[in-house]
Parts: sequence; C-alpha cells; structure tokens
Amino acid sequence: MEVNDALIDNLSNLARLEFNAAEKEGIKNDLQRMIHFVEKLNELDTTGIEPLLHMSPETNVLRDDILRGSVSREEALASAPATDGKYFEVPKVIRK
Repeated sequence: MEVNDALIDNLSNLARLEFNAAEKEGIKNDLQRMIHFVEKLNELDTTGIEPLLHMSPETNVLRDDILRGSVSREEALASAPATDGKYFEVPKVIRK
C-alpha cells in the first residue's frame, strides 16, 4: 500500500485534523513504517493454524455472585460530611 499526500489529506479530513507540510511528511513516514511492519506478517507460514477467537481457552471465568449484607442507610449517612437525613448533600458543580 502506498502512503501519499492524498491519503494523508483524506485521513486528516476524516479525523478533522489539520497538519502543516512538515507534519504531513512525518505522518506519511510513520504510516509507511507501520504498514511495512504489518505487511511482514504475510511472510509467516500459517497453514494448519486456526484463527483465534479468544486469547485463552477459558470461557466465562467469572466468579459466582455471593449475596452479602450491606451497610444500612443510617450507617452510610452517619459517616457522610453532609446529609439532609435521607440523602447525601454534595456541593453544586453545575452553574448557570
């Protein structure tokens, strides 16, 4: 794949970015190096190797849910710096 100015312009347009000439040249070189690196993978012999869907043979390795008690509303509000008796009070963060 050839990386040219038209490709860089198209990518910058899609990403809504603007580059000067020096930045475009640097990006072109970086993209060319990345594409060259990925193209090296074509040199590998992958006959007989099945594609991976997952990196591990394990599936659904989640723990079982354990029902446990929780703190009551009164206990939670007792350690709060400010409450109205039913809810936590927090400073206003949105100003109009």
